[in-house]
Amino acid sequence: MQQPLWTPTAARIGATRMDAFRRFVNQRHGLELADYPALHAWSVSEREAFWQAIAEVFNVRFDQAPRAVLEEGPAMPSAHWFPGATLNFAEHLLRRRDDHPAIVAIGEDGSREQLSYAQLATHVAGLQRSLRAAGVGIGDRVAAFMPNTWQTLVGMLATASLGATWSSCSPDFGTQGVIDRFGQIEPKVLIACAGYRYAGKNLDLTDKLNEILTHLPTLQQLVVVPYANTGCQAEDFKTQAQVACWEDFYQAQGEPTFTSVPFAHPLYILYSSGTTGVPKCIVHGVGGTLLQHVKELGLHSDVTAEDTLFYYTTCGWMMWNWLVSGLALGATLVLYDGSPFHPEPTRLIDLIDAEDISVFGTSAKFIAALEKSGAKPRETHELHRLKAILSTGSPLAHESFDYVYRDIKADVCLSSISGGTDIVSCFALGNPVSPVYRGEIQCKGLGMDVQVWDDAGKAVVGEKGELVCARHFTSMPVGFWNDADGEKFRSAYFETFPGVWAHGDYAEQTPTGGLIIHGRSDAVLNPGGVRIGTAEIYRQVEKVEQVLESIAIGQEWDGDVRVVLFVRVRDGVTLDEALQKQICQVIRANTTPRHVPARIVAVADIPRTISGKIVELAVRNVVHGKPVKNTDALANPEALELFRNLPQLQQ
Repeated sequence: MQQPLWTPTAARIGATRMDAFRRFVNQRHGLELADYPALHAWSVSEREAFWQAIAEVFNVRFDQAPRAVLEEGPAMPSAHWFPGATLNFAEHLLRRRDDHPAIVAIGEDGSREQLSYAQLATHVAGLQRSLRAAGVGIGDRVAAFMPNTWQTLVGMLATASLGATWSSCSPDFGTQGVIDRFGQIEPKVLIACAGYRYAGKNLDLTDKLNEILTHLPTLQQLVVVPYANTGCQAEDFKTQAQVACWEDFYQAQGEPTFTSVPFAHPLYILYSSGTTGVPKCIVHGVGGTLLQHVKELGLHSDVTAEDTLFYYTTCGWMMWNWLVSGLALGATLVLYDGSPFHPEPTRLIDLIDAEDISVFGTSAKFIAALEKSGAKPRETHELHRLKAILSTGSPLAHESFDYVYRDIKADVCLSSISGGTDIVSCFALGNPVSPVYRGEIQCKGLGMDVQVWDDAGKAVVGEKGELVCARHFTSMPVGFWNDADGEKFRSAYFETFPGVWAHGDYAEQTPTGGLIIHGRSDAVLNPGGVRIGTAEIYRQVEKVEQVLESIAIGQEWDGDVRVVLFVRVRDGVTLDEALQKQICQVIRANTTPRHVPARIVAVADIPRTISGKIVELAVRNVVHGKPVKNTDALANPEALELFRNLPQLQQ
């Protein structure tokens, strides 16, 4: 068995919230759970006692008491967690009301704004009153087209305080990407920035926002945050809705009130990557999100009220929703908006020292890029409070584990974490009481019956298979928006193994109890750790007249994944440099820069099933020299040979 890269000392283990929780459970239930594996086994076998303990330890207060912890049927999805209970999400994030810093918001341009917990509450109170006056109430949707600023967080808290539902996209989303998302949920209020900054540039969003507004006919109120476009005026924006600038819309004063809602009431709407059409709108409930997040932040990340928590994220990624729950623990959140590499590769590392960050979250891609830049923070930075580094978005490379302990900090808990938008949380993540092994995620999450199954539905260890969660968990989505009978929801997660959540990750359980994620088991692209649906690319390529059809895959390349686009062009058309540039421009303008393919290759035919569906997975396997299963299902299996050993993909 390999040796760990890091092992916590007995003193450090004893000081963690995870170990304190183990001792609490032992005392409460008369048990002798000796270590994390024993605690995890208990948390799965005794889920009701476990989630009740989480609610108690983290002081989750119900305005109306539940009649039970769990009512469930024999198979997923059939759970009702804490039935009858009512609570408010924002109230739990705003319990602290002193002068302790709640938010430190830092811009790429060096701007810095700080709000204490007391100040944050007054902003939420003011915005809450104005949203209520605009007609926002229980079940209404408030959407944000915003960068990662304190205004975005205030917007979410004010929305949740009223029992309304929050949804957000970041400003680097293309016009169609935003319309595909917000157009489905029909927000009553949109909070949007007029401009944003990235990589040293100020980007005016006026035209993009006006185009989005034409597709939101039910919008009643637009609130514009000038941000990087300080010269904007309310009259610049064309909509039938009322328009107001942020500073004119509300006054920060008073105390917020909190509307109590049922445990499973919609809190967030997040979005799938849009692989097979427009993105699915994934609805997450108030209570399940809160319980899961305090567990993951408080126990697995060891966040306390004295910690300073940072995660590099945009408001279009579920890690933003995860990060802001740190307020429920009384921690200080550092929000950063802009490029992580501007003006130099160590920009975020500088933040660790400047803001005394103790828990630092980023992506696997960032850590790899930092190493390639030649940075050695151990030699150039203090990092004295840094106790944990969290990494997600894609599997963390073995070499990146080595780099962290060699060149960043030797005494740090390096936690690769994995879950997703689907559960707004993690299946596998860090553990401050356990060793860190090279290339492995430390553990399965408490209360999560995570297993790796082979094709026959048998649990395996040391073999690759499908990641499943075999029993109900609190942060399972409430459902999909506009999916009244739940058919789309059940199809997405419960068809592979009936009655069991199949996540779509190709994974492996290790003998140490850790997990290795080998990538997505479906066709979702994952360049730089950002999940991209192929349909989002196809919808844009279709706009290019010279292209008849296309297929996109993720090619493993240089320790990451790059997007490769294959196109079948019209007769007489050549895929020259000008056409490639045109395709890239269309994709970039309507999605994000991450959707732009690294390679575009012309092919004479594209393989498809007998029913007419193109087969990304089969093409991806051919490109990687892997066998293709079930070619009998293809209408034109000979087309697969067009993708084998292409010289354009060897460089």
